[in-house]
Amino acid sequence: MFGKTFVDQYVVVTGGGTGIGRATALAFAEQGAAGVIITGRRGAALEEVAAEHEALIPVVADVTTPEGADAVVAAVSELGGQLDVLVHNAGIFRNTPLDDLGADAVREQLEVNVIGPVLLTGRLLPLLREGGNIVLVSSISARLAGAGSSVYSASKAAVDSLIRSWAVELGPKRIRVNGVAPGQVETPILGSGGVSPEAVQDWYSVYAASAPAGRIGKAAEVSSWITRLAEPASSWITGEIITMDGGKLLV
Repeated sequence: MFGKTFVDQYVVVTGGGTGIGRATALAFAEQGAAGVIITGRRGAALEEVAAEHEALIPVVADVTTPEGADAVVAAVSELGGQLDVLVHNAGIFRNTPLDDLGADAVREQLEVNVIGPVLLTGRLLPLLREGGNIVLVSSISARLAGAGSSVYSASKAAVDSLIRSWAVELGPKRIRVNGVAPGQVETPILGSGGVSPEAVQDWYSVYAASAPAGRIGKAAEVSSWITRLAEPASSWITGEIITMDGGKLLV
């Protein structure tokens, strides 16, 4: 199905146990990557994904902490100390009205969605080879207002800023930085944010009805663009954020 675009390359995918992270890790593995480190907090989910391809390497780590980031660095070092692609996919969503927001709810989303990518990138930068790639998963929520999602939207706007700033800062090192901004995708993120299964389906239906494409997205559709941004054919693209939302932002 896939070409062997990433032969002999090493990849890190955060949040690799489910959804877009899982699809992305498998896509890199199927395209020939020598090793794909998948990180997350839940070991069972990582082990389940790792069983799907021999190139997948599970590392239980909370990358919002120095200890978690260092565990990922150690895993890369065990593979020879060279990293070719870093994908920041780990993220959380909390649907919380403003009058119910407390410091802990704000802090949790900013830690996972913003602090984690900053901390891990800083730790891994010495191992990221010249010509390497960083891809961050943002969201159309960075540009789309939504009741109850103000902190999530703010965190993704920060991710967009990281993409552009890092592209400028790391360009002289010949490291490219890009992102994808999906709309509603069928992943566990809404349910993990405290939304009931019935409400999740309602959410999907409302989104599908309002998007020109008439449906929500699939994780594999997002992962295909993550790998595309990291491949040699995209070597003149940096600082870009690919919107993939079925046209939602157009209406």
